[in-house]
Amino acid sequence: MKTYRIGVLPGDGIGKEITDANQLVLEVTLEKAGVLAEYVHLPMGFEGIEKEGTPLSQATKDQLDTCDAWILGPHDSVSYPEKFKQERNPSGELRHYFDLFSNVRPAKKMPKTKSLIEDIDLVIYRENTEGYYVDRNMYAGLGEFQVTPDVAVSTGVFTRKAIERIAHAAFKAAMVRKKKVTIVHKANVIRLGSGLFLNVCKEVGENYPEVTVDDYHIDAMAAHLVRRAGDFDVIVTENMFGDILSDLTGELAGSLGLAPSINANETQAMAQAAHGSAPDIEGKDIANPIGIMHSTVMLLEWLGNKHDDERLKDAAKLMEKSIEATVLSDIVTGDLGGSASTSSFAKAVENEVRKSEQAIIGHN
Repeated sequence: MKTYRIGVLPGDGIGKEITDANQLVLEVTLEKAGVLAEYVHLPMGFEGIEKEGTPLSQATKDQLDTCDAWILGPHDSVSYPEKFKQERNPSGELRHYFDLFSNVRPAKKMPKTKSLIEDIDLVIYRENTEGYYVDRNMYAGLGEFQVTPDVAVSTGVFTRKAIERIAHAAFKAAMVRKKKVTIVHKANVIRLGSGLFLNVCKEVGENYPEVTVDDYHIDAMAAHLVRRAGDFDVIVTENMFGDILSDLTGELAGSLGLAPSINANETQAMAQAAHGSAPDIEGKDIANPIGIMHSTVMLLEWLGNKHDDERLKDAAKLMEKSIEATVLSDIVTGDLGGSASTSSFAKAVENEVRKSEQAIIGHN
């Protein structure tokens, strides 16, 4: 039986609190599912600076290269010493270094949460390696420069290879959802770059004749999401547009603080909650760990599909149902109107996993 190597990088601010909470639930879930896992705890952010002299060392990346997947806590890169602020932040560096080209960000209303759109249930497939993100769209160096003190030029990059692979990921997801893909672009103004994105996505769509395809300009799409997000299913878009739209849909679904995501290539994946490090509440044991927990659910699903391992797929379902059952029992943190701490919420989810009667063992 395969033993899965899972990296854990707690990061900054509330990172250790939420990753510890997540670890408690993950370990009991995998144990109940009969999955063998080895956890590799690695420094990142201020811990990395303290222990290794840098927020994200080559040694850490080398260790991650031996892992099947990893869980990334939040980072507070704006507070790092000045000499590190010219570098890619840890999240950007990991996406760039490992070519994690697919950033998958679902938005779905959770029970007991206040959602602005009640029927929202969509997922954004964001191209993760190029576009207008100048700190990661070049092989070497940054994709921007300053001609004079008064003139700056920032370069957007769009390649057929990158567009094709994110489009295929989106269309494959649509095949197991509602068979509908929406392409978001700005081809009416950015005619070559965004136009290439639109046209290549449409070409890829021809390989999936069962999937309905439509497209919207980014500005119009933002308005449509606010008005009728429930009409959309799979959205595929470039890097910057995907970043902006996923924050919007996270809030429409209830709270960006609950929003999960994974970053993946063909062989590895990284779970990462959409929220930040919240240094103002660090150490108070009040942070909501649902975002990182749901990101881990996504990670288990991804691993189960990649390795064709039903144990992992069942573990993902069990963890997700246990989180939901805990929320439905009114055990929630203060941001959702409850009184649970980070650690007590995790303990309650752990108890739900332990008492679950779901038969998930036996896929031998």
